[in-house]
Amino acid sequence: MSSTEETLDQPLLRVTNLAKSYGGNAACRDVSFDLWPGEILAVVGESGSGKTTLLKCISAQLACDDGRIEYLMRDGILRDIHGLSEAERRFLMRTDWGFVHQNPRDGLRMRVSAGANIAERMIAVGGRNYGKIRGTAENWMDQVELDPGRVDHQPGTFSGGMQQRLQIARNLVTHPRLVFMDEPTGGLDVSVQARLLDLLRSLVSKLQLSAVLVTHDLAVARLLSHRIMVMQGGEVIETGLTDQVLDDPQHPYSQMLVSSILPV
Repeated sequence: MSSTEETLDQPLLRVTNLAKSYGGNAACRDVSFDLWPGEILAVVGESGSGKTTLLKCISAQLACDDGRIEYLMRDGILRDIHGLSEAERRFLMRTDWGFVHQNPRDGLRMRVSAGANIAERMIAVGGRNYGKIRGTAENWMDQVELDPGRVDHQPGTFSGGMQQRLQIARNLVTHPRLVFMDEPTGGLDVSVQARLLDLLRSLVSKLQLSAVLVTHDLAVARLLSHRIMVMQGGEVIETGLTDQVLDDPQHPYSQMLVSSILPV
């Protein structure tokens, strides 16, 4: 997969020397990378490698101990996300960013309808016309292969795979520029995973999304990402174009991952 051509000369996301520890144990050490508009970066590694901590830090869910995380705002200025006000960060999370959790129940409001889950983000960006909001919600349900006739059903009445598709619709309805994905196909049956992956690949291409994808599944990384970053013990030990790293890994740990099945 080749990266989308862009005219912008600045990265969408810039991470510099990020570090995070828990009780003296380093979860991330000196992590740096740029993510460009239209690019999908996969972060892979075994459990405990630091990839989930990294994702939580760069999505402002967790404060880092050191380093900078800069995001290209719509005014064309790279700003440190930890220098933003709490209100500015919350607005980013509701509009310009999306976060797809491994467990869709973590990313959905289970006591309101499917349509209300999608509508919530539309209202956050100023949507007020009930008819238009409902119509957009139904349209997005159709785009993620859910029956629009179930717009008034609560998420608990959907299967796990359907809940994940609903979570994706909820995130993408505001056309975010950056989406964070934490094991988006984890815990699903193989046939459901394949269908969801096809849907994600189609939406990523159609919407020209940028994304940081955390996964232990190298097949998912190969299918969705342009570049791959391998983590071990909180450090980035190899990075490069996805096909290059997976077809010709240079670091012994990367070679081990490619030649074996990653533990979840």
